[in-house]
Amino acid sequence: MSAGKGFIASAALIFGRWHPVASTLASLLFGGTDALQLRMQALGASIPYQFLIMLLYAIALLALIGLAGKSSPPGALGKE
Repeated sequence: MSAGKGFIASAALIFGRWHPVASTLASLLFGGTDALQLRMQALGASIPYQFLIMLLYAIALLALIGLAGKSSPPGALGKE
């Protein structure tokens, strides 16, 4: 139902360091990347479409690699 975007949502939370405004900006970054690849496909880029689809996930991985070990979830996460 989420079209494989669950990983991107988790990446946006981690990239935004669990802050609502920063996570919103991270979501906009990932959404803009997704829109860019759709636009590039529509314009007939000479790049295979599989690479364009992979672009969103590559940006998410690069963002998470840059924050490796710097982001920690809230202490109350998962507690009842």
